Amino acid sequence: MTSETATGTRTAPPSRPRAADPSRADVILAEVTAMLVAVVGDELLIAGEVERGSSFHDDLAIESIEFVALAERLEERYGDRVDFMAFLAELEMDEILGMTVGTLVDHIAAQTDSPSAPSTPDAHRSAAAGRGV
Repeated sequence: MTSETATGTRTAPPSRPRAADPSRADVILAEVTAMLVAVVGDELLIAGEVERGSSFHDDLAIESIEFVALAERLEERYGDRVDFMAFLAELEMDEILGMTVGTLVDHIAAQTDSPSAPSTPDAHRSAAAGRGV
């Protein structure tokens, strides 16, 4: 799907992350599930298992304030490379409402794949210290 700007120029929709390696995706899914339980509470697990296909809106009933809390936890864990709020800002409302846990897992995997980029806030601080910042 493309959209047209006011000047008539067609733009492509934001690119979607590719699917993560299955073993890496399992690790990220477990981390995201733990974050969701910390944000929402244990009742999330009582409601059912969090899976890649679980919709944040329909299946998990995540509220916007919980998305903000999740974004904070993602930043704590992965640093600023996984900018969840910026990722959400690129999506249309219906894409946000239909977003699954798997979409987030794939986004995290894509953003943390680069071996040269630090993966945690501590790594960011270490890299900055090494540059004399």
